[in-house]
Amino acid sequence: MKNIFFVFCCLVSVLTLAQDSKSKAMDELVSKEKFYGNLAKQIWNFAEVGYQEYKSSGLLQEQLRKEGFKIQAGVADIPTSFVATFGEGKPIIGILGEFDALPGVSQDSVPEKKSVGGIAGHACGHHLFGVGSMATAIAVKNWLQSTGQKGTIRFYGTPAEEGGSGKVYMVRAGLFNDVDAVIHWHPSDRNSANAASSLANKSAKFRFYGISAHAAGAPDRGRSALDGVEVMNYAINMMREHIPAATRIHYVITDGGKAPNVVPDFAEVYYYVRHPNRNYVKSIWERVQKAAQGAAMATGTTVEEEVIGGVYELLPNEVLGRLMHSNMQKVGGYKMDAKELVFANTIMKTQGMADSEVSATEKIDPFSDERPGAGSTDVGDVSWAVPTVSCRSATWVPGTPSHSWQAVAAGGTSIGRKGMMIAAKTMTSTAIDLFSNPKIIADAKAEFDKRRGENYKYEALLGNRKPALNYRD
Repeated sequence: MKNIFFVFCCLVSVLTLAQDSKSKAMDELVSKEKFYGNLAKQIWNFAEVGYQEYKSSGLLQEQLRKEGFKIQAGVADIPTSFVATFGEGKPIIGILGEFDALPGVSQDSVPEKKSVGGIAGHACGHHLFGVGSMATAIAVKNWLQSTGQKGTIRFYGTPAEEGGSGKVYMVRAGLFNDVDAVIHWHPSDRNSANAASSLANKSAKFRFYGISAHAAGAPDRGRSALDGVEVMNYAINMMREHIPAATRIHYVITDGGKAPNVVPDFAEVYYYVRHPNRNYVKSIWERVQKAAQGAAMATGTTVEEEVIGGVYELLPNEVLGRLMHSNMQKVGGYKMDAKELVFANTIMKTQGMADSEVSATEKIDPFSDERPGAGSTDVGDVSWAVPTVSCRSATWVPGTPSHSWQAVAAGGTSIGRKGMMIAAKTMTSTAIDLFSNPKIIADAKAEFDKRRGENYKYEALLGNRKPALNYRD
């Protein structure tokens, strides 16, 4: 009985110490909230688009280097990518950080639409994503040092998530091959942690080449590249009736000519195809290619295709999802102060947001393993390489759609900062649990192997192309 009691006391002591050390990590994050908020605001002001995030990437690298991380910059042939590592041995826990902005959504941090004249804005909150994840990596590093726990924390600086598929090149380069688990988050209008999937996605620019001529004086001598684009678009729009209902196809004409009285000899259209299963994306993409080829034949033009991006659907992991949800419940949400409530109530009157509840920032959504994602992310490819888990935190006013000026506005205020710190605390707590309990990692890997299947072989949807570093030009 004495031996059993002794073992029990030792176990209680270990658990108490672990809980105390986790609480200290949380306290550290609280004490640095304004510091991290200021860093995020700097990146918000930079608003750099995919593969052009030199200032944003540099700022994160500088802070991590100051904290003792070893930096490997320019990985996977991407100038703004990097890997920051601290510690040694197993387990190796990866933290993902994004920092690219979206073109065409510049906005001041006010609740009325007010462009600041820039060409881009953080309408998906990646300024918070990168800094919040960096805060997590630093907090976990300090926890490793203070406790003497063996293991490695690794921060991945991942550019061009918005259509550039930056992480795909990093997966293809084998940068995740030795990692035991990956943690990430994403800005949102609610607090949640689930084992959800997303939409696979493939994108490309189709460039049509024709013959220029005077549109009135010699129209018979011309062959319009814009006609090629429009015939392709018409064919795709007719195709929508005959594809799986879960499919999403979007396009923008990026170049349609320069003057109405000149038959355009060049035109370009940029396409996305999405579906919950990447194999459907592949088959639908073949039909998109045939539409382009047919359009060129019909208009006497030629067409070339440049694949820009391609991402897998997320592979859920319920073991890690439930762990992160439990930690988020313990962290809890946040309550808006009087100034934030005025901002929220004003901005909620725009874009049909008035029916949402401001108090949603104080709550954690119930856990779900069935909720499908409506967007796409290059984290999908990471999730098929290593067990991966994510959470979402309310960095925007409830009801805010992502990729909107409302998201840019809130992300530049204390609302964004508070949501970012909820995510940082949740990720830090989850990482500490993974370092402290090898069984969780073992169970997550067992689920990962079962979901992925024995005969799985990775083939990037974007093929063997090099990073599309100029896709935002």
